[in-house]
Amino acid sequence: MTERSITHATFTVERIYAASPERVFQAHADPAIKRKWYAEGEGWIIDSYASDFRVGGMEITEFRFGDGPPMRNDTLYLDIVPNQRMITSYAMMIGGDRISASLASIELTPVDGGTRLVFTEQGAYLDGFDNPAQREAGSRELLEALAKAVEGETVSA
Repeated sequence: MTERSITHATFTVERIYAASPERVFQAHADPAIKRKWYAEGEGWIIDSYASDFRVGGMEITEFRFGDGPPMRNDTLYLDIVPNQRMITSYAMMIGGDRISASLASIELTPVDGGTRLVFTEQGAYLDGFDNPAQREAGSRELLEALAKAVEGETVSA
């Protein structure tokens, strides 16, 4: 039998974008835009992506890296205030193993010349399949991909 464990951790990542809060929010709200910066990337194969961006709505992504095992991210939107904040809960799986369950919030604040985004995750990382350092690194990579989307010309789908 596999030994079961939970590692609890909270981390916060702050980022300034040279784009308005409305533009940053749109990049989360529009499924076609979000899929491009959030799910797609070199080496990633997206098996399915669906987003119902509303309080109570779900976003479900099924994907793989190359010929690796199938992965899944199930996100539930708990709170949305347009152009200001989003709060979600999400669980991630690799193969048949649940690797984490998290509460995440994104706060958007206008600043001179753009938007300050504060991402906070409170996570439960399960059975050694994932850990806080890996998740924070992955979150930073996603926020960099978001920067390319909102600061470039790729936001309109």
